[in-house]
Amino acid sequence: MEYNTERTHLNMPEYGRIIQQLVERCKELATKEERNEMAIAIVDFMGQRNPQLRDEENYKHKLWDHLYILASHDLDVDSPYPFPTMEELQEKPKKMDYPKLQGDFKFYGKSILQLIEMAIKLEPGDEKDALIQVIANNMKKSYNVYNKEHVQDEVIFRHLKDLSQNRLDLTVLDSLEKSKIYYATNRNNKNTGRNQQNQNNQNKRRNFQNNKNRN
Repeated sequence: MEYNTERTHLNMPEYGRIIQQLVERCKELATKEERNEMAIAIVDFMGQRNPQLRDEENYKHKLWDHLYILASHDLDVDSPYPFPTMEELQEKPKKMDYPKLQGDFKFYGKSILQLIEMAIKLEPGDEKDALIQVIANNMKKSYNVYNKEHVQDEVIFRHLKDLSQNRLDLTVLDSLEKSKIYYATNRNNKNTGRNQQNQNNQNKRRNFQNNKNRN
């Protein structure tokens, strides 16, 4: 009986013992042509055993890298991709830069900052004014959800001014309720609700009539 402790080390256990043994056999082949042919077959087999890798970008490149790792970085074949070095594999990934929001405004989210930048780049006019008002309305919704309290419009105006570094200013408005965007949004919401209620009433009448006909 052969115990796992007596077998060769599995460099990548997720591929299993069979593929590890195939790689070891490939290394022992006498000619490079034979090794190349078997290496291609092994990579194809690895892809079949791990179909989820096909959803990843450059999955073929990754499979060849894994083949080289399985061979303990000692495999003389012609790879379509450069094999990774030990240094590259041991190198720690670079730390990701997370978006930073100014001050205590994290609850507004990154999308608000992106919209603010878009509004800043627009030329003065109705389109820019409309976008600024949309931003302010969304900021108000985000603030109310995060803080669980009603916020005065002047607070939103001040935050918008701070986030845009004084480049967007709605202080000329008394409130968001006086903006065209607010009225348009609420009118659409009311119409949508009214249409939905009418549809529900029609469905109820239709169901009632159908039940009556059956009886």
